[in-house]
Amino acid sequence: MPPRRSLTRDRVLQAAIEVADRGGVEAMTMRRVAQHLGVEAMSLYHHVPNKDAILDGVIDAVFAAIELPGTETGDWRDAIRARASSAREVLSRHSWALGLMDSRRNPGPATLRHHDAVLGVLRRAGFTLPMAVHAVSLIDSYVGGFVLQESNLPLSENVPGVADDILETLPRDEFPYLAEVITEHAQRPGYDHTKEFDYGLDLILEGLEARRK
Repeated sequence: MPPRRSLTRDRVLQAAIEVADRGGVEAMTMRRVAQHLGVEAMSLYHHVPNKDAILDGVIDAVFAAIELPGTETGDWRDAIRARASSAREVLSRHSWALGLMDSRRNPGPATLRHHDAVLGVLRRAGFTLPMAVHAVSLIDSYVGGFVLQESNLPLSENVPGVADDILETLPRDEFPYLAEVITEHAQRPGYDHTKEFDYGLDLILEGLEARRK
């Protein structure tokens, strides 16, 4: 039998993330995290003082996983677009974090570094301070809302099949526009509902660019 790995703060936080990925943030208790690690709950207190410390730590770990916007010169939209796409990818794996990311009172270093980098891109691009704040709020609300919608939609695996089932019982005379969307859009070959994210993000960035000017 291989020797048991020593317990560390990073291992505790990674275990907490894995527990939350399976059962949501409600499942992230000291007892369940300890069970996941195969140790007694009291062992965790040598590395994290309480559940709040775990929550602070896992949120900082989520922020650390999101790509920072580039600091090189160039179009600010490219940097923010890359960061938003990375945030969507990370949060799709950890959607339980959505309700916690802006609620922690003790943000960690990765969280602070992330917010500072995003604001820096916008300020260097010429956004006024109020506009930069508006931009961050708008973009983060869009990313979070899209991830939340995706995580609750039963369409991700079989869009054509779901569309067929809806259309089969849909009174077309009563709901002509909905029928049109299904037959002329959702059922077309190559339709990918996930591409709606890029379309909406581009609209937001174009609108912000117009305001910046």
